[in-house]
Order: sequence, then structure tokens, then C-alpha cells
Amino acid sequence: MAVGNKIKTWANGRWHDGDLAVMRAADHGAWLGSTVFDGARMFNGTAPDLRPHLERVNNSARALMLTPTVDVDTMMQIIREGLKSYGPSDAVYIRPMYWGINGDPTAIIPAADQTGFAISLEQIAMPPETAALTLTTTQFRRPVLESSVVNAKAGCLYPNNARMLAEARAKGFNNALVADAMGNVAETATANVFMVKNGEVFTPIANGTFLAGITRARHITHMRAEGIPIHEAVLSFDDFHSADEVFLTGNMAKISPVKAFDDTQYQIGPVTRRLREIYWDWAATQTLDAF
Repeated sequence: MAVGNKIKTWANGRWHDGDLAVMRAADHGAWLGSTVFDGARMFNGTAPDLRPHLERVNNSARALMLTPTVDVDTMMQIIREGLKSYGPSDAVYIRPMYWGINGDPTAIIPAADQTGFAISLEQIAMPPETAALTLTTTQFRRPVLESSVVNAKAGCLYPNNARMLAEARAKGFNNALVADAMGNVAETATANVFMVKNGEVFTPIANGTFLAGITRARHITHMRAEGIPIHEAVLSFDDFHSADEVFLTGNMAKISPVKAFDDTQYQIGPVTRRLREIYWDWAATQTLDAF
């Protein structure tokens, strides 16, 4: 599924123009859902945290019992070559992925003898900085490790996210604020979430029910360096209703302000604005030549 344009695909040892078909109908990934991916970004000639995203896709593969076949340095080299097809003002979504090809004698467990690998590059614009989102609740919750591979960025997790998002949109909101199995706030359907109260920042503690994202960690690092109090804590929906600011973090937009949670309204506040400035200043130092 292409969501952008000017697509390039790396598969079978070389780059191809366009959205190349890479998976067969009988591949384990197509049949039984053993797919993992990751997403990084290039914009303004920079590629923030590219290496951690590539490390994570290999870790995600292992979590799904897939054998990662491409080391991070090789992926970096491949991606650097592919990005030469884009201009300095192009914003590009970088998506490496693995999938199972064969299975064990039961067909259920992916076999270690062969793993599919591809990289997709898509030109997708960065959202405008003033694009504020609205949130609501959803009946669906984040799973736990005992029932799902929540320690991986796995394709099989996303139907649950999709039904959260569909429910929120049917109610007239952009996204859903999602609970974990205990009923505490975990994240949204598409990104990690933070709230600000009296100048201090809070985010749900990483409890194994959601991926504590790479961009989330980057913002936490920046807050600590800036002296902004940041707490990982158990948070309720009432905490978010009483917040002064709310924002989301994730690879696609980096930081997204929230303007409403159900009937609660927020301003795009000073902490959100400052963190965006800090992130963009830091990102400007992360040129492709730095990797």
C-alpha cells in the first residue's frame, strides 16, 4: 500500500523504480502474518535517528522468530544510495521490512533458512507545524506480551490499531487515546503521547504493552538536557482531561500538538512549541554524511 509518491524499492540486491511486488502468495508473511517493519525519515537533508530505527527492525525480526539477514551498516549504505534519487527539499519515509518465507513442518513457526527483506522509500511531506489533532477514547486496548508480540514493530499488531482509529474517526476525532489492559493510558492508535501540567511533562511509563518509541526517547533526552521536568508515570484519562498541553511523538510527524480530548480543549502551549524547536535544531545536525 503506497501512501506517498516517487517510490523506490530495494529488493533482490538492487534498487528498482516504483512500488515493486516483493512477496509471494505462499510466503509465510503473506499467509501467516510474519512481517515486521520500521520507519525513519529524511527531511531537509537530515535523517534523525536512522541507525536506531534500523537496529530496531532487526530486533523486531528476532521477536517474530525471523532471522534478520542485513546488518545495520549495510542497510545504511543501501539507504544512502537510494536517497540520492531525491532532492534536498524532499521529505522521504524510509521503511525497511522483513517477512517469513518458509515455515517449519507445522507451517506455523517461520523457518530460519530464508527471510524476505526489502526497503521502501516514499516521498511523503512533513505535516505543517500548526496541524493540531483531536483525541477520543476507544473500546479497544493495547495487548500484553503474553498474548501479542508487543516487543516488535510487527504488521500483525496493526489491525488492532486500525479498529481504534476507525472508531475514533467514526466519532469525529483524528485519533484515539488508548488504554492498556489495566485501564491506564498507554499511547494513541498511532503514536506515543505526552501531557504537560504546571510546566512538568508526563508520559505513560513503558510497561511492555506498547513500543516506547525512538522519537519518544529522543524528546525525553532533549527535555532532560533542557531542564524540563519529565516523568514516566501511570496516567489515567482524568489526568489527560486536567492537562495544560498534550502532544504526540512518532516518526512520521516527530511532534504533533493535540487541541482536544473529547470535550477538553488545549492550546498549542509553550512546552510543545519549545520541544519542536529543540528537535528541529538537533535534527539539522543529523545529515546523511554523519552516518
